[in-house]
Amino acid sequence: MTSLIQKYNVPGPRYTSYPTVPFWDNATFSKEEWIKTFQTSFTESNQSEGISIYIHLPFCESLCTFCACHKHITKRHEVEEKYIETVLKEWQLYLDLLDETPIIKELHLGGGTPTFFSKENLKFLMDGIFKTSKKHKEAEFSFEGHPNNTTKEQLQTLFDCGFTRVSFGVQDYNEKVQKAIHRIQPFEAVEQVTKWSREIGYTSVSHDLIFGLPHQTKENVIYTINKTKELQPDRISFYSYAHVPWVKGVGQRGFNENDLPKDDAKRELYEIGKALFAELGYEEIGMDHFALKTDSLYQATINKTLHRNFMGYTSNKTQLMIGLGMSAISDSWYGFAQNVKTVAAYQKIVTVGEIPVFRGHILSKEDVIIRKHILNLMCQFTTFWGEDDMKIENIDFHLEQLQNLVNDGLVVLQDNGLQIPEIARPFVRNICMAFDKKLHQKKIEKQLFSMTI
Repeated sequence: MTSLIQKYNVPGPRYTSYPTVPFWDNATFSKEEWIKTFQTSFTESNQSEGISIYIHLPFCESLCTFCACHKHITKRHEVEEKYIETVLKEWQLYLDLLDETPIIKELHLGGGTPTFFSKENLKFLMDGIFKTSKKHKEAEFSFEGHPNNTTKEQLQTLFDCGFTRVSFGVQDYNEKVQKAIHRIQPFEAVEQVTKWSREIGYTSVSHDLIFGLPHQTKENVIYTINKTKELQPDRISFYSYAHVPWVKGVGQRGFNENDLPKDDAKRELYEIGKALFAELGYEEIGMDHFALKTDSLYQATINKTLHRNFMGYTSNKTQLMIGLGMSAISDSWYGFAQNVKTVAAYQKIVTVGEIPVFRGHILSKEDVIIRKHILNLMCQFTTFWGEDDMKIENIDFHLEQLQNLVNDGLVVLQDNGLQIPEIARPFVRNICMAFDKKLHQKKIEKQLFSMTI
């Protein structure tokens, strides 16, 4: 395994979309074409499965040096109201394009730090969304909370709005690691918000952990997971730290490169965590996720309905996802569109009555087929290309890209398909890369992605 990690630990996408953002064809993209795909997708899917909404709430009071999200650092909470008003104006711009009331199946508040916002402003936001829409009978609403500033009142307010799932960013409980990533939060803070969530009635509480952080050792990981065991969250995300300072700049330069565990040492942290999660009754879901058998994410895996999009893994698949807020990405299945990346530009464009999209990609027929295969690999660790809607025009090209992986026992070819053995799951991103035609077509002159393993 050591030699395989060294061989395949290369820069690669995380495949929350295909094509991945660096390979979007912005030259042929237009806001008008995006709107057409949006309207088509809505007509096809609203009544049958509903839609998803992602709302990006970008404000944070301080900078965490591990974070690769689009955020705006400020302690001025007077920015809340204007931002929410702008989000609701953007929502209305989309409503104006529709001929029937949207049915919301999934809604997620991401950041930034959603719990930067007061309970009053969170309610104002959700009231504005829900008074112009219907809730799907199987709706699942979730948000990300910072353990240091999430209040019981915020939890209660969002629960009363229909939220049943919350994820708390934990990362690591070791003080030296926390100082390096500028994220100081005691176990007691996580314990308190987890307890409040369960008292209020949240049915799924998730903790986000990260391996590969500066100064992190296997003793740190074991300690963090043992502390997590005391709270027994329903889900655990165990993310590989994505060190991409060339993308995010000074925010990820808060420590020395030599402080990061690398290659085998980093992968050992994941394997230790995976073994401990199994002992605690957690099932591995897709890539970097674990869930108790009582959680909907596990049920979606068993039922083969697990989905992956810009919100990560989800048990609620919808064809259409609308992204609201600064930098948010929308997905119509036939196209992607991303909003402008600064608060000022976002507010300015929406205020004059325009959808604040600045780039995107309209998928070709081939793009859609490859996207299906990559989704299958990321969610089910298998895919087949025998059916008409799954046939790849030049399958020999992709089989050639897979050959080294097959020779190394990381892929098992079958009739018109392939299977990824359990031992090869750490290499799923590499296997997806074999299907990523745009990755092979375009010359990459600089590193765009984090390391795959």
